[in-house]
Amino acid sequence: MAVELEIKLTLSEWAQAQTLEWLLAQPEARPGGQKRLANRYYDTPDAALNRARAALRVRQSGNRYIQTLKTQGEFVDGAHRRQEWEWPLPGPELDLSLLESTPLKQQLDLQQLQVAFETNFTREVVMLETEDAVVEVAVDSGEIVGGGQSRALHEVEFELKSGNPASLMSWARMLADEVPVFLNLVSKAEQGYYLAGIYRPELDPPPVELSVTEFLQQLSLSWLLQKPLNCPEAALLQVKNAAIQAGVQALWDEIQPITGQHAVPELIEKAPRLGALQLALADASANRAPAGP
Repeated sequence: MAVELEIKLTLSEWAQAQTLEWLLAQPEARPGGQKRLANRYYDTPDAALNRARAALRVRQSGNRYIQTLKTQGEFVDGAHRRQEWEWPLPGPELDLSLLESTPLKQQLDLQQLQVAFETNFTREVVMLETEDAVVEVAVDSGEIVGGGQSRALHEVEFELKSGNPASLMSWARMLADEVPVFLNLVSKAEQGYYLAGIYRPELDPPPVELSVTEFLQQLSLSWLLQKPLNCPEAALLQVKNAAIQAGVQALWDEIQPITGQHAVPELIEKAPRLGALQLALADASANRAPAGP
């Protein structure tokens, strides 16, 4: 078992092309190659795996097959942290015996697992190597298919391979200064579950006051559902204070009033610096000093 730490950004096809060009122009960068990835995700007919907040897939890359189990994990210090198990396979079929020693054994009937949806995309890899960290950047372009529907996929993932975790946020924020991006807390698996009709979240009315993480999660859900995020100003006091602390109050004052007027894709068109604001908020929240006694 390994622990995966990554930051995932969603962006337009145009911005993705600009991203790859920018990445390869960095002196710390070296090309990591391109590959076509076909992924089948599995669940039971009653979606027991989704309820367990985990994702199970078999990935094909050329003649190689890899079975992977991931937990949903948590959003910590601006990045996703997840438990992950990986096993090489001789072919495309799921190997249930490999799951016997994982938490899934106790949570569901492994014999009921079946294909739920697919994600198919081309991945361009760029390695960023500095004195204090090695970061793998995956530029993914393709589609997610489930429930007779498909959804375009254009993402950039920064994954820490070794060194200082803060480097993930540094690189993501530098990219957000170059092209419009969206800090997306909805995984590829959650998108597939949504298309397949297995995952049906709702934009619940906010509590009295949202934390920065809760605000970013609600914004990502707004992106998935293609609905505006309506939050009363009183529910956003913590988020506004984080924006002030991060030195981006002007950006907050520009974007916050229109978040309830547009779904996220239109919101990004109206406010191309949305991703820069999200990342600044996440960074400020991660670096906030503990409260005194």
